Amino acid sequence: MNIRSLTRGDGVVIGAAVLLFIASFLDFYSTTGGDLPSAWDTDAYRLVLPSVFLLGFIAAGLLVAGRFQPEHRKVLGIPLGAWGTVLAVSAAWSALWALITCPSTIDLGAGAIIAFLATLALAGVALFGTKVPALAGALVPAPKPAAVPPYGGQPQPGAGYGYPGGQQSYGGAPQPVPPYGGSPDPAAPSGPGPQDSGAHPAPQQPAADFTPFWFAVPVTRPLYGEDGSPAPIAELAPGTWYLAVDQRGPAALIAQTQDGRRGVLNDTSGIQRG
Repeated sequence: MNIRSLTRGDGVVIGAAVLLFIASFLDFYSTTGGDLPSAWDTDAYRLVLPSVFLLGFIAAGLLVAGRFQPEHRKVLGIPLGAWGTVLAVSAAWSALWALITCPSTIDLGAGAIIAFLATLALAGVALFGTKVPALAGALVPAPKPAAVPPYGGQPQPGAGYGYPGGQQSYGGAPQPVPPYGGSPDPAAPSGPGPQDSGAHPAPQQPAADFTPFWFAVPVTRPLYGEDGSPAPIAELAPGTWYLAVDQRGPAALIAQTQDGRRGVLNDTSGIQRG
């Protein structure tokens, strides 16, 4: 579970769930002579508790849990986020009718009003959270990257792989990182040797006008193979810096993971460049 996968919209969902929980203990209706029970008194309010409050709690849990599950994981063929959206809208609809059908002899209590506002916020984020930039941003911002040296230059000591300016060491002395597509050994000959007459293809060079850069994703996003396979080969997680080594089309990037795998990142919206 990576908390950096949460968005600001998820923060609103969590806050609305807490507010809904508090509202469940307040007076749902009230009278001039005194207060009436809370929604937990099912003898007085019948279906208010399951149709408004419990649905709202379940919806909030599904919306947040969906952030930590792979996109292909579904329940009865439907993603968790879709289930949460349906239940959030249902809870808001029930809370609205609880306000409309308030008996004329009593008044609305704080519990009914706050419950409607909380479920309305749940439904709004579930329906439009990904479409509003202010809600789609990361709840916990990624750590600010250190100064990025030129790609292929000497890494700065003390930083781990996957961080701008970082280096990778497996117990030996750190080695300089060669330019993309270059030879790791400066003394190695650039042409084919006596036993290597061009049998091995040259490494693919990035686009001439493309400069590799470090980046971080705001939410978990799949990385697909360069061969166009529909199955993801890896998932990019928020809070980790990845290296963009090339560009594919107007919007996609060729990204490299910590273990050296390369793939296509089709969704580059909201990425943070290092």
